[in-house]
Amino acid sequence: MSRLRIAAWIFFAVSALASFKVLGQSLDQLTSRDATAGLKAALDKGAAAAIASLGRTDGFWGNPKVRIPLPEQLQRARSALRLIGRGQEVDALELAVNRAAEEAVPQARTLLVSAVKSMSVDDAKQLLRGGDDSVTQFFKLKTAPQLSERFLPIVRRVTEKSGVAQQYNALAAQGAAFGLIKPEQATVERYVTQKALDGLYTLIAEEEKKIRADPLAAGSDIIRRVFGALN
Repeated sequence: MSRLRIAAWIFFAVSALASFKVLGQSLDQLTSRDATAGLKAALDKGAAAAIASLGRTDGFWGNPKVRIPLPEQLQRARSALRLIGRGQEVDALELAVNRAAEEAVPQARTLLVSAVKSMSVDDAKQLLRGGDDSVTQFFKLKTAPQLSERFLPIVRRVTEKSGVAQQYNALAAQGAAFGLIKPEQATVERYVTQKALDGLYTLIAEEEKKIRADPLAAGSDIIRRVFGALN
């Protein structure tokens, strides 16, 4: 075997061992800086994947897992509304609220990415040791109220065009006053906004689970190093 080939094999073996050593680090050996960087990279990846999937035509409507149904009260009234010739209006509203969610989701990117700045270095390793969606839950806690306020005007603009939605809001408000309807269902737009957020965090959590299960497939050195330390 030539010296060149021997040198090449030695280089390959050393590189492989180095990679194995990095991936074989324990979580305790990671610096807080690396742990935080890994979480940030995971958030970027998860947020980008979720927004790309949901923030497009049929992102919600075409995905049974996150498709937004009408509030329960409207679903129960659907048959009666069909009998009086308003069935198509109800169907149009259901499609419209899913389209509103698809339009609203891209607004989440900036808040999701900037939320990592609020994470202390002491939080990072605790989150890594948490459950399969602990990082997602952290960002849900940090971003849900702000995202709700951003989503709501977009959803309201769509639902206000429907007479059915206006009627539902009037009746639901009365029901909410007597505790018969949950506050989050007191208006169509708040209901849809909450469902849009639920769908967004659901897909981010799925991405986080994938990263935790197979960090080598993440395509990022820092994600492989940090999440690989968990396995």
